[in-house]
Amino acid sequence: MNQFIPPHASRVKSYQVDESFFTLRPVYLLFACLLIFLLSCTKTRDESSSLASAAAVAANKEISGKVGINVLLKTAITKDIVTELKLYGSVGKTFPELKALTMMITADKLAKIQGLAFVKFANPDAERNGGPVDAVPVPDFSAGISTWNLDAINVTETGQGRTNVPDGAGVYIGVLDTGLPDSWRQYFPQERIATQYAKSFGGGGNEQGNVSEQPNKWEHDQNSHGGHVTSTILGYKLGTAFVNGVAPMANIIPVKVLNQNGSGWSSTVSEGILYIASLKAGVLKNSPVVINMSLGGPELDAMETAAIDYAISTGVIIVASAGNSGEAGMGYPGGYEPVISVAAALWKSAFTTPTWWYALDVADPTNTNDFAIASFSSRQKTGQDLDVAAPGYAVLGPYQINSGQLSYYFLAGTSMASPHVAGIVALMAQVKPGITPAQAELKLEAAALPMAAGATAAGHGFITADAAISGL
Repeated sequence: MNQFIPPHASRVKSYQVDESFFTLRPVYLLFACLLIFLLSCTKTRDESSSLASAAAVAANKEISGKVGINVLLKTAITKDIVTELKLYGSVGKTFPELKALTMMITADKLAKIQGLAFVKFANPDAERNGGPVDAVPVPDFSAGISTWNLDAINVTETGQGRTNVPDGAGVYIGVLDTGLPDSWRQYFPQERIATQYAKSFGGGGNEQGNVSEQPNKWEHDQNSHGGHVTSTILGYKLGTAFVNGVAPMANIIPVKVLNQNGSGWSSTVSEGILYIASLKAGVLKNSPVVINMSLGGPELDAMETAAIDYAISTGVIIVASAGNSGEAGMGYPGGYEPVISVAAALWKSAFTTPTWWYALDVADPTNTNDFAIASFSSRQKTGQDLDVAAPGYAVLGPYQINSGQLSYYFLAGTSMASPHVAGIVALMAQVKPGITPAQAELKLEAAALPMAAGATAAGHGFITADAAISGL
C-alpha cells in the first residue's frame, strides 16, 4: 500500500522538501512559502504500460518486514481467490468495482503474489501527502474582498467585485484531503458544505492495513490543509467581510482521506475516489461532479489508477496538483494522463507593497509575462503530461494551527493551484452540465495562455476562467 507522508516528517527519507521564506515590506509581514509534496506521475493513455511501470517500480523497491499492498486482479473477486491469497497474508478491504483488494503480508511474499495467475498487478501501498511545511499568519485582512489570485484568473476584478463569470451553482466538488476544522462554519456558509455526503476514511498502509470509514471525523481536522483548499473554491469569511472564491455557489463534499498530520495511503484515496464515483452514479447522477486532489506521492499505484479510471467512466472530472518536486518531475496521481494536472504560478508584482495581495490590480487582458512558474512546481519529465498552470504561490486562506482559534495564512504549493482549476472546471460544468472529463481537459488545454517557462513547467499554459468557459 502507498503511504501519504507529510514533507516535514523525519521518518520519510524518500521525500525532499523545498522550503522558501519571503519578507514583505515592512518586515513584520513575514510569511512562509508552504510546499506540499504532491503528485509525480508518468502520464500515458496506455493504462497497461502505466501500471506495468508501477509494478516495475514496486518490484525494484526495497521493502522489509510487514507491508501493506494493493492487489489488482485479472478477474472478479471470488471466495476461492480470497482463500488462496490468505495463504500469503491477511486480506483487508475489497474493492469489487475495481477487482482489487488490500493485504498485509511479509515483504518476501510480494513476488509470489505478483506471480499468481489471477493477479494483474500488486504493489506496496503508495505514499500520498498533502500536509503543510510551515506558514506565518497574515496580520491584516481589511477590505480583502478580491485577492490577487482570483483577479489573475479573471474571476474577480480588484475594486469591482466579481466579473461576468458563473458561480458554480449546481456543481458538486469532492475535496479529497484532510477534511475541515471544527470551526469550519465560521469560515464557510453551511449551505455550501454538503454535510449529508461528507465522509472520512482511514487505515491503509503498513501500520493499519484495512481501510475503514471514520464517522464524523471529516469535520474535526487538526491539519487545516483541506480547509485552505476549500477556501480557494468557495471563498471564506474574514471578520465581517467576505473574500470571494472561484466557484462560491458550488457544493463542497469534504472527504477526509489524509490523517491529522496530512499523510495517508493510496488505498484510502482510492476509497475516497470510489465514494465520489458512487454518488455520481447514484444520487448525483443528474449533477456535474468534480474531484480535487491536492495530494500525492512519488509512485503510481495500480488500485488508485483503476479507481480514477472508474470514476471518470461515471463522468467525474478529476483535478490534481502536479507536485512540488521541481526539476525532479511530476507526482502521482496528478501525472496520470486522464487527470487534469496543475502547476503553480506566481505573480511577479507580489510583495511590492504591504497591501499587494488585495489592493493591486492584475492587468487585463491577461499577460503571461506578468507571471512565472514557481521554482518548486514540478516540471514535466519525458513520458509525463502537465496540463495547465494556475496561481499557487502566496494564496491566502483560513489555516488553523490551534484548534478553535481562527487564523489565516499565505500558503504556496501546487496544492493551492489545483483548487483554482477545480473551481474553473465547476464553472465550465455549470455552463455545460454534460461536459465530459476528456472534453474538460481538452478545453482547458486549448484555452490556456502559453507561458515563457514552456510546456515542461507550465503545461499548455496559464488558465483563466473567462477563457475556459468561452464557447461552451
